[in-house]
Amino acid sequence: MDFFTSETFQTVLAALNSGFLKTLELFFITLLGALPLGLVISFGSMSRFLPLRWVTRTVVWIIRGTPLVLQIIALFYVPGMQKWFNWPSGESGRMIAVCVAFVINYSCYFSEIYRGGIQGVPKGQQEAGLVLGMTKRQIFFQITLLQMIKRIVPPMSNEIITLVKDTSLARVIALQEVIWMGESFMKGNHGIAGLTWPLFFTAVYYLIFSGIVTVLLSRLEKKLAFFQ
Repeated sequence: MDFFTSETFQTVLAALNSGFLKTLELFFITLLGALPLGLVISFGSMSRFLPLRWVTRTVVWIIRGTPLVLQIIALFYVPGMQKWFNWPSGESGRMIAVCVAFVINYSCYFSEIYRGGIQGVPKGQQEAGLVLGMTKRQIFFQITLLQMIKRIVPPMSNEIITLVKDTSLARVIALQEVIWMGESFMKGNHGIAGLTWPLFFTAVYYLIFSGIVTVLLSRLEKKLAFFQ
């Protein structure tokens, strides 16, 4: 059997494109959920209320200290096994579960970046704002937040690029993202078995995707250079 005919290539390409759409969906949902949630968590980890700060930092420590793949498996399988609740059946349930796992995981990582950025702003600038009669809300949004954004762009960029590649972990619960699709041609899921080259083609998707993300983040960093 010719494993590289035009018909086979079109079948593989269609499957990889379908899987890549799942990858994109997971990527953007994670960012939309984790970026604001990470900021909220960072406030909790800096709270003056000791119990809240202790609980928040403990949760962040647990999430950052355990593998994301383990969190995905636990979140997807444990609730049903313990009869707490069941995720929706089929691909939609897998997508919801993996999105929840990714948002929780990355929001904890982002929260530490936010916290470092906020605490890195000199306190003297906040004190100067108080002297000028600014409220704490005005100081945060007009002084601290703007400088924090500039400080966190490089480490945040690294995490976002890592997220591009981490989306491949969703295949552990059989979410049909791009690598799952590429690997399926080795197993005969599409009526074609023994193909290895589709799996290597998935690298092209990740290289292009991560390259675009890198360029966009680099431009953002340059636009924020006026704080220097």
